[in-house]
Amino acid sequence: MKTNEGLQIDIQNSLKWEPLLYTAQISVMVHEGLATLRGIVDSFIKKRHAENTAKKVFGVKAIVQNIEVKLPADLSKTDGDLAREVSLALESNDYLPRDKVSVKVENGDISLAGILNWHYQKEEAGALAGNLTGVRSVTNNIEIRPTFHNSIEQKEVENAIARSSRCGNPNKINVSVWGTTVTLNGKVSFLHQKEEAERIAWNTPGIGNLSNKLLVFPDNE
Repeated sequence: MKTNEGLQIDIQNSLKWEPLLYTAQISVMVHEGLATLRGIVDSFIKKRHAENTAKKVFGVKAIVQNIEVKLPADLSKTDGDLAREVSLALESNDYLPRDKVSVKVENGDISLAGILNWHYQKEEAGALAGNLTGVRSVTNNIEIRPTFHNSIEQKEVENAIARSSRCGNPNKINVSVWGTTVTLNGKVSFLHQKEEAERIAWNTPGIGNLSNKLLVFPDNE
């Protein structure tokens, strides 16, 4: 098992190894696998990239994201301009139905709301908003209401997870189904494996809710 100090150094080195974050001033604190990221970056993309980078480090069980986005003056936009850009990006995307997502912007902080049929559409909407220049944060409150009403087959979800090499050992992931809710239990070795299993489960036709109770336990613990 890595020490807190050892894991802290690994995360710091991983952040520095990323070209996008090479000059970013991000501090890392670690306690029993919980990594807290603090600092200031000049774009939401860098904030999100720092979190995703830390999640892939062996030994990280969870992330507390306290990085602040401070935009340079030349990158700042009015809330009205930003709202129009987000709305245009959503309307121009082939994966998203028109007029299903509402956008609210306050001081560069974007809030998305509405109802969509698939979780990947919710993720797509959040990614589109977060990739725009001038964004400080994104809150995704879009609700998922599936159009499929067939019963969810537990075995199909298990098979989908087993097909992915990015989820680790599928025998350590247990799937249960209740109505339109899928619950994941068990253990994985990496935090990103937990998220990958969740992503795959969300692709289930008819799913409306997902409870991810997977625990992250590095293999050497």
